[in-house]
Amino acid sequence: MLAGVYRIQKKDGTASYRSSITFSGKHISLGSFSSEGEAHEAYRTADFLLHDTSVCIEHYENSPLPFNKWVTLINFRDNEIYIKTPIYLYKHYFYYYFSPDDFYIFDIDDLFYYSTRTISRRGGHLFVADYGMQVNILSRFGIKNYSTAGRDYLFINGNTKDFRYANIEVINRFHGVRKKMKSGKPVYETKIHWNGDWIVGRYDNETEAAVAYNKAASTLITKGYIKDYPVNYIEELSDEEYRTQYRKVSISPRILNLKELP
Repeated sequence: MLAGVYRIQKKDGTASYRSSITFSGKHISLGSFSSEGEAHEAYRTADFLLHDTSVCIEHYENSPLPFNKWVTLINFRDNEIYIKTPIYLYKHYFYYYFSPDDFYIFDIDDLFYYSTRTISRRGGHLFVADYGMQVNILSRFGIKNYSTAGRDYLFINGNTKDFRYANIEVINRFHGVRKKMKSGKPVYETKIHWNGDWIVGRYDNETEAAVAYNKAASTLITKGYIKDYPVNYIEELSDEEYRTQYRKVSISPRILNLKELP
């Protein structure tokens, strides 16, 4: 067999050819191919990548290696860390690649998470499979699935592919709460949905506004307006502080004076 290639037989009796290479003591699988020649070409390409430091990720074109493997090999060559996902490391951050000119930026603190999970894109959102569930990566920043960029959170430097923590500003953390500016000062408006959006009130801070949402939801449920209202969990308030705010916070008379449903 040609260098870097070994033949296996599939269950249906047909032959398949696997390619692999060893570099810096690491045995690396390069994939399966339909012919010995293709497998050997993958081996030759991998050997070239691993030994020629002038070759970079942007040079990828018509390669026998899949793009993910191309990134993995170059990162291993340059940084001496083998990562199965298409990540290239820098000192304090890393790039997660989809193509040579399509990548996302993450803090180095997130390396373990994304080195063991593949990012998928769907409908303009990024997801990973986590314990059998599709998880929106925005949830790692405390951003809700229904949140909108520019309204509920911002990319501070304007790069919507830069997911470093210092670049994400969360504006609206809580269900039903929106931050608005009035006379140059922030005002937190709370709304709740029952056959349309109802204004619960406007408040000086977002925790009070979040508590008001919970109080409005509880009031509606008590009056028979049953719906699966989400609950705002406010970690910065102790149980006693939450109960005090809940008692004191005012909500719209329209909600308080609703007739109870039979």
